[in-house]
Amino acid sequence: MRKSLMRIPYTELFPPPVTRPPTARSLPGAVTALHEFFTTPAPKGLTGSTVVLSGAGLSVASGLADYRGVNGTYRVNKTYRPIYYHEFLASHEARKRYWARSFLGWSTLQKAQPNAGHQAVKDLGQLGLVSNVITQNVDSFHHKAHPEIPTLELHGYLRSAVCTSCWSELPRQSFQDELARLNPIWAAFLQEAIASGALDTEDPEEKRARGIRMNPDGDVDVPDAPYTTFRYPACPKCLSHPPTLADGAEGVVEVDRDGAWSPTSTAGILKPAVVMFGESISAEVKRSAEEAIDGAGRVLVLATSLATYSAWRLAKRAKDRGMPIAIVNMGGVRGEDILAAELDPQQSGAQGVRVEMSTESLLPTLVEELRRSKPKGVDAMPAAAVLPFASNTAVFKDMLS
Repeated sequence: MRKSLMRIPYTELFPPPVTRPPTARSLPGAVTALHEFFTTPAPKGLTGSTVVLSGAGLSVASGLADYRGVNGTYRVNKTYRPIYYHEFLASHEARKRYWARSFLGWSTLQKAQPNAGHQAVKDLGQLGLVSNVITQNVDSFHHKAHPEIPTLELHGYLRSAVCTSCWSELPRQSFQDELARLNPIWAAFLQEAIASGALDTEDPEEKRARGIRMNPDGDVDVPDAPYTTFRYPACPKCLSHPPTLADGAEGVVEVDRDGAWSPTSTAGILKPAVVMFGESISAEVKRSAEEAIDGAGRVLVLATSLATYSAWRLAKRAKDRGMPIAIVNMGGVRGEDILAAELDPQQSGAQGVRVEMSTESLLPTLVEELRRSKPKGVDAMPAAAVLPFASNTAVFKDMLS
């Protein structure tokens, strides 16, 4: 595959963070600071609600890999490079490789479940403290853990495949079943890997010994695997009703005798319903994310280095609006000095918090403390305070059209 001229940003570790306030270095101190962050009235002119901005580190406790953490893929697998959107669209061979690796990783991703960090976000919502979630994650864990809290999936989701011609969606499990049908040898290999526990072990050395590399977003790399033999289906809608292309010509969708997409086709290519590297987030998704920030009075940044600009700009927008920002992340964060600028060093959490602790250990303890201190007779925030973007499924379809 030709090396892309595009560059993955910030693959090295950021400088170590400065804990704020200094007392937040211990678990009790961090809980106290975040308690004050949540319970102090928001600055004048801002609402009392909090929006969560989450990243890949939140799902590490669920057994998924992250990108930029201390043990993230960019650190432990220096040869790893995700596929770019233009490569996926342009190359039949690149799509074979992508879908083969995704086929192997889907069972692990599907089996994984939300962890204590996701559950704590649900609890914070029930306490009336969190109104909305913006996540960079594509694993759908927020939807599973707290469907009642509106969640905007900034980078899409893996639970569906979407056609790049007609933009119709196909449930990922249905797509997975088709991949298994078209690739019986790969399907048998997958079942052997599942039975042996090769896809379940958390030990990276054991994975390497078994010839498997687990990467973020359900990508499983098996060195020297015959990716060129892999086949994938065409969009069923385009196959039955060929679409009109951007130049006005009728698209051609052809399949082999088993139903696999043929390279003689000019349409009907299915991609994951995620924003791939090098692909733009739609204006509507950007606007919805900005509205979520503008409708809140605080931001809780969870388990993300904010390395991607789509997330960083939202934190910066909150800063520019004078919103208190709390960051819970293992390792440094992009532009921390900017986000902490003008923060009173004597403040004890109301203006902002920076904690370097795992979300699955810190957040449940915080929830327990908030529950103990909640005044009797105080109910959760009224539903009217919640912004109405329960799912960005429709938004994502619009962004691809």
